[in-house]
Parts: sequence; C-alpha cells; structure tokens
Amino acid sequence: MNARSIRRFLAALALPLAATLLVTQDAYAHCDGLDGPVVEAGRRALESGEVGHALVWVLPEGEVEVRRAFRHAREVRGLGEEARELADHFFFETLVRVHRAGEGEPYTGLKPAGRDLGPAIPAADRALETGSVAALEALLMEQVRHGLRERFHAAEAARGFDPTEVTAGRAYVAAYVPFLHYVEGLHAAAAGGHGHGAAAPADPHAGH
Repeated sequence: MNARSIRRFLAALALPLAATLLVTQDAYAHCDGLDGPVVEAGRRALESGEVGHALVWVLPEGEVEVRRAFRHAREVRGLGEEARELADHFFFETLVRVHRAGEGEPYTGLKPAGRDLGPAIPAADRALETGSVAALEALLMEQVRHGLRERFHAAEAARGFDPTEVTAGRAYVAAYVPFLHYVEGLHAAAAGGHGHGAAAPADPHAGH
C-alpha cells in the first residue's frame, strides 16, 4: 500500500473510529457528570417545564419513571431554595440512572463538574458546537497514525528472528498479536463502528 492509499484509508477511518473511541469510561462519565449533556437537559426541562428536553435521553420504557420524577421535582421546587436543590438533584439522579439503564450500564452516582475527560470528548463536543469536524478528525487521525506505526514497527523489528531461537520467536509473537488486534479493531470501526452504549471492540492487547 503506497502513501496515498494509506492517507485515503486513514481519512475513511477517522469518523467511524470516533464512535468507537467515544465508547469508553470517559464517555460514560461524561453522561454522568453534573456538567454533562444528560444533566444539562434535565436542567432545561425543570426550568422550562418541558419534560421533553429530558426524555430524549431515555428509552421509551424509562419514560414513565422520568415523567414521575419530573412531576414530583416540579412540585417540591416551590417549597424553598433547599427543597429546590434537593428536588433538582433527585431528578438528575433519576434521569441519569434511567439513561444508564437504557445503555445496559450500572448507575454509579452523579460525578462532579470540571473533570478531565481527555482530549477526544471535548473535541467531539466542540466539533458539534462549531459545525466543523476538522480538528476532531486531525486529533483522531494522529492517534491512529501513532498507534498503527508504533505497533507495526515493533512487529517488523522482531520479525526476522532465527526459527531456532524460541525466545526471539516469542518476542515476535508478543509484538505481532497486539499489532494484528489493533488493525482488526480499526477495521471493525471503519466497517460499521459501535454506537454509544454498544459493546466496544475487543481489547487490542488481549490474547490472540
């Protein structure tokens, strides 16, 4: 494969790979955060009185519970500032818990705002806010190039071992397997990817 073909491959891969990279603990934590999109939607619902802002984040089977929590929170909010804070927190917890259940993931509590989510998630949010995917694409392509070349060079360097040298052969296998799994994971992402809440590809470092 020549350099132009590699560039075309990476360009075609960048956007499907984004979906896979976002299905991480950081992505889940983003939804659990007090400054995450689920809680922000909950705040808009409570302030506007329109529960639909929150319902878009839950599956139909969770709608009744969220509507009930929304109604109770709206009723309690009028009893004073302390009651308002408690009611809001109760609604946010219910909304996030039901959202997580829809993903098949456990609820582990609301997380504080301002956490470090790494580079990918903020870049994805900025892409949507600005209407441009260029910076996100550049970030992902650089990560792919680095990961691919690092594993390739490690396998290539170990490849020319003497077949009678078992230790050297094992060193090659130890480099070859992660390289192959990494490529397999990239190809799976390019071929279809995984949505938020779906199972992520197998760990590239797992046993062959």
